[in-house]
Amino acid sequence: MAVLGIVAEYNPFHNGHLHLINEAQNKGRFSAVVCVMSGNYVQRGEPAICDKWARAEMALKSGADLIIELPFCFSVRSAYYFALGALRLLQRSAIITHLAFGVEYENWQVLNYIAKLLVNEPGPFSRLIKENLARGISFPQARAWALQQYLGAISADLQDILNGSNNILAIEYLRVIEEESMPFTPVLIKRKGSLYHDTNLSHYASATAIRHHLMSQESLYHLNDSMPGPSLNLLEREIKKGRCPVTLDALESVILYRLRSFSHKQLRAIYEISEGLEYRFKEASNYSGNLDQLIKAVKSKRYSLTRIKRTLLYILFNLTKEKILCFDQHGPLYLHILGFSSQGKKILQEIKNKSELPIFSRGKDMKKARDENPGTVLSDMIDLEVLADDIYTLLYPEPSERKAGKDFTTSPIIVNH
Repeated sequence: MAVLGIVAEYNPFHNGHLHLINEAQNKGRFSAVVCVMSGNYVQRGEPAICDKWARAEMALKSGADLIIELPFCFSVRSAYYFALGALRLLQRSAIITHLAFGVEYENWQVLNYIAKLLVNEPGPFSRLIKENLARGISFPQARAWALQQYLGAISADLQDILNGSNNILAIEYLRVIEEESMPFTPVLIKRKGSLYHDTNLSHYASATAIRHHLMSQESLYHLNDSMPGPSLNLLEREIKKGRCPVTLDALESVILYRLRSFSHKQLRAIYEISEGLEYRFKEASNYSGNLDQLIKAVKSKRYSLTRIKRTLLYILFNLTKEKILCFDQHGPLYLHILGFSSQGKKILQEIKNKSELPIFSRGKDMKKARDENPGTVLSDMIDLEVLADDIYTLLYPEPSERKAGKDFTTSPIIVNH
């Protein structure tokens, strides 16, 4: 039985996501499409535009069969750790045979060669990374330059390859598959339409463009050509209910409070804070009146916008280096089911028969696992997820919707197709 796995954020689900699902299915006879999807926070260090159940429903109504949540401690990480957490979750479901992902550059051999280079990291390549880091640039940029210096003329398109956001994740997926000896067959799908950071609307508009449009509060009519009908209808429903759009700016006051109340020592313990970064954050928080001022004050050649936003989430949730190390050592410890189709229900039964992980297909399952395993890594992972989601609901535009405990009370979305 061939089962297709996809890692996604669907923030929100658009025509490009539908294209990937359809094209991947055309490349093989798969009995189901299983998606590992980020929950209420995404890899760019922001809350998702609408909540995880709405986004899961969008995917299910456009061809996905089963949606499993990627826990917060992996969904808000850099590309490698995001990929590592997601692929470990797919592997531990014990049923995935193929992995589909989008790329700007469809040459599997070149992408896989780069991935293997990152796994083995020969001495000369490592030295180039260190030399580039000494220039004061960020690690991703230092590594990209080192690759270009080390590989030379392997590909005339190398710079374009390393600038493609889908390519970057694709290389990390291939790297994880190599490192962990995962039995996944990669299925590469050429990205269609707008680039990741493009803000113009089109038939294949980026999620960034769609979010920008939602922030402008213009009519949803303009999104008719950019999103599948079911996704647009669900987006309209969430807006009417006051649960969308959710933005990072809504966390402004609480983030500034957290920074001003933390000591330098407390900040130093937070994941990804090193090299005196705690002093930059602390000083910036003392004279910044909003999030934009804070981020601009901390940003530098070494610290990218995305890294700063992710670090702000780590600070907000007191996600320390010690906690992250523990989570990474254990990997994902549960399968939280956000939704399934009729075919997904059958696949879920296969997972129950084969997987060693606990499966939370009802809210009370998660609560029971947390309560019955106090002081364990499992309970810590659940507690972090629940706290993150309880804070997320406070960001809803409609105050009456800001209830806590949704992880313990919300059942999976069921879509029959």
